[in-house]
Amino acid sequence: MAKRMTNAAFLSEWGSTVEVEKKNRIKLSVAAYAYEYLNDSIMSDDEFDKLCMAINPAIETGHKKLDKFFRDVFQPHTGQWVHKHPDKDKLAFLYKMYYKR
Repeated sequence: MAKRMTNAAFLSEWGSTVEVEKKNRIKLSVAAYAYEYLNDSIMSDDEFDKLCMAINPAIETGHKKLDKFFRDVFQPHTGQWVHKHPDKDKLAFLYKMYYKR
């Protein structure tokens, strides 16, 4: 009988480099949107800063518009870049779906 993998073990092994980069960019962008536009901190400053530093703009995710945005506009020392984010409507949607209180 095959041994079952725990959820934590599965999640720790989940994701190619591109998948992890996409997830991090989305999570960070929603957090910056919530803070800059709605005055809502959905993560701590420390968590935000660490996630900013984990972003690698050189990784091509297959979304040309957002890849260019992260290469040319994103700055890890601030959240102000979200004001120039090309998909703010999608960030608003994700915030409402997952974080609105």
